Amino acid sequence: MAQESQESSRESNQESIQESDQESCVFCDIVAGRIRAHRIWEDELTLCILDINPFSTGHSLVIPKRHVPWWHELSDEENSSLFKGAGIVARKMMAALRPDFICMYARGRRIAHTHIFLVPTVKGDVLDSLFNALELFQESPAHLAGLREEKAMIDAADLIRQAETE
Repeated sequence: MAQESQESSRESNQESIQESDQESCVFCDIVAGRIRAHRIWEDELTLCILDINPFSTGHSLVIPKRHVPWWHELSDEENSSLFKGAGIVARKMMAALRPDFICMYARGRRIAHTHIFLVPTVKGDVLDSLFNALELFQESPAHLAGLREEKAMIDAADLIRQAETE
């Protein structure tokens, strides 16, 4: 009984935090039209805008219209729309800007509203160099080598497959 009360209290607290976050969320203000943005593409669930602090020309953000802090909390329909929008805009970027490729990533650390970065990138530019450094880090350190061993891979795959979700 005490555990149910704690879980209920935790859920209520999380809802309060989300409502508070939504009230001060720059992306929610953009979706609602309270803040001006350069809109690139949208449908009923998703909006794509130019980033106001771009890494390169055309750097865009793809955001769900509903306030959701983490992309894995989106509904299947919202997730499909988000990635559909990312694909459409990435193809438009390739046609219009002719980069070597589009970097796509989602971090969500600074703004608690799901968003995907789409960054037109040229081989050898700063962003490409950063991702190359990350790949070297991933492949090099001894402390990560154990993660590539077959048993570790099997254990990780089994753990994820067997996890219960809500």
